[in-house]
Amino acid sequence: MAITLQGNWKAGKAYDLHTVSSAHLATDEFGHDRFDNARSEMGELVYQLKYRQNKAALPHIIMLLDAIFGVERFDVIVPVPPVNSRPLNAVELIAIALGDRRGVPVVTYALRNAAGARLAAISDPIEREAALADAFRLKASTRALAGKSVLVVDDLYRTGATLRTATSVLSDKGEAAEVSVLTMTKI
Repeated sequence: MAITLQGNWKAGKAYDLHTVSSAHLATDEFGHDRFDNARSEMGELVYQLKYRQNKAALPHIIMLLDAIFGVERFDVIVPVPPVNSRPLNAVELIAIALGDRRGVPVVTYALRNAAGARLAAISDPIEREAALADAFRLKASTRALAGKSVLVVDDLYRTGATLRTATSVLSDKGEAAEVSVLTMTKI
């Protein structure tokens, strides 16, 4: 089930929804709501890779992405940099494996996120986009992306702020000829 994503990019897709159902269970002793979430197959695989460091989920993610056509036409794949430092960078691993499978080079060093953990705490889309505009920097030389067709890969589409900002940076500062986006899941 591919979901079309609208934005400042040429084309955008999310492979599937992240969560297919959610039921509130209770509020814990710290005041946090607890839910019983049922994730899509892709949502569960991404969760296992990102939060459980279960690398066995990666080949399954890439196999599911075989349903997304046209990845081969891109000149380069660029993973979105993480907000928080984790022992395992799931988006980068997905991008590299997808690039290997489809024969597309991956530029893991193209973008850098200078906002860090402070960005994760911002849920308001307008505030998030403003913070992202200051946070994302082009790390690679502009020659690495200039005139190229770029596919930006991320694990989750929430408001689109991250992808809009990445697209702007890659287009404006990186001089990419075109930018499209692919996420594993969408909320």
